[in-house]
Amino acid sequence: MLVGITGASGFIGSALARRHAYAGDQVRCLTRVPGRPAYAGTANVVADLAAPDDRLRRFADGLDVLYHCAAEIREPARMAAVNVEGTRALIAAAAGRVARWVQLSSVGVYGPRRDGVVIEEMPPAPVGAYEKSKAAGDSLVLEACADCRLRSAVIVRPSIVFGDGMRNQSIAQWADVIERGLFFFIGPAGASANYVDVSNVVDALILCAVTPEAHGRVYNVSDWCTIEAFVAAIATAIGRPRPRLRLPERPVRAAVRGVGRVTALPLTDARIDALVSRCRYSTARIERELGYRLAVPIADGLARMLARRRAA
Repeated sequence: MLVGITGASGFIGSALARRHAYAGDQVRCLTRVPGRPAYAGTANVVADLAAPDDRLRRFADGLDVLYHCAAEIREPARMAAVNVEGTRALIAAAAGRVARWVQLSSVGVYGPRRDGVVIEEMPPAPVGAYEKSKAAGDSLVLEACADCRLRSAVIVRPSIVFGDGMRNQSIAQWADVIERGLFFFIGPAGASANYVDVSNVVDALILCAVTPEAHGRVYNVSDWCTIEAFVAAIATAIGRPRPRLRLPERPVRAAVRGVGRVTALPLTDARIDALVSRCRYSTARIERELGYRLAVPIADGLARMLARRRAA
């Protein structure tokens, strides 16, 4: 295949580019920074989604699949320009030139959830600037697919993606807190850990690229386990005892809010929300319609990732 990937230097985009290159496909990588291609079979096209020009058309021309993985995740002031207007510009450049568009989104577009099962039919309810920009980008893609500016398009919404090469230090932070014996559970047992290994996300993206039945669809991609199982997997991987301490939610929140007025804390209201949430993201649709299966469970992915981290 002739494949185009925006965000090919990012965590997920680079794993996707590597998989296609190793499979013998030709890969065009859209990048803002000139440089040598990362792998044999890849070529770079230098352009900026926030300052579009004719190079976007050259990037898109003749692609069997365009994976739109690029996104601004750190600077809120740039999120609309890159994630919304950049997507709009890329759609205009790709119109009539791309066989299938696969959009990398996020389950964050559904908004914060305390419990229940989230399915693709639920309307987006984003809260943060990033999540709002991703929801707006998704809408642009689905509209372009519906009015045939894009021949075919698919939206893939993963939960928290982890694995080798991740730039987000969240897993390392979990491991460090457990290593130091400082971790404690909050609230009743059974809260959710919605994570997914990057190799599973790459599997889903490629499946959505090559399966005709994926046309026009939105798919969640996630794995799930309890917080207790998640913490146990990390503790086992780093050779530490499993944490046992559990504190009630209300006093912890009160303490965090009180002390947080005086000094910055690693534990925040948002992190407490994540530690007590019982929400799950259903993958029933992609399993039923495309035959998708998770190849790497959370515990296996954590063990592999942390073993390599400790060996580095």
